[in-house]
Amino acid sequence: QVQLVESGGGLVQAGGSLRLSCAASGSRFSINAMGWYRQAPGKERELVAAITSGLSTNYVDSVKGRFTISRDNAKNSVYLQMNSLKPEDTAVYYCNAQVVRWAREFEYWGQGTQVTVSS
Repeated sequence: QVQLVESGGGLVQAGGSLRLSCAASGSRFSINAMGWYRQAPGKERELVAAITSGLSTNYVDSVKGRFTISRDNAKNSVYLQMNSLKPEDTAVYYCNAQVVRWAREFEYWGQGTQVTVSS
């Protein structure tokens, strides 16, 4: 079994910064793409940012220039640096990983971490 554990959420004022971290643990696995999703109350879950094992990245338009996704393959970890936060960034943020085990790819999710941006 593979587990994703997130940390770094919290309450911040508009214009502030937060850094989310997510670490994968388990045995006999490798990771392809990793990403961060978010879900605000009453809204669908959306992809915020993703990064491949080769470090190619993509972002939803609303966070471009403000958020930066990175990963440490040696630590099976992914990070999301969030700057210039806005109230509309308030959501539960979920880590996602495309994990390869036994030559098959599986999708795993973290438990979610709350990010609240006050105006």
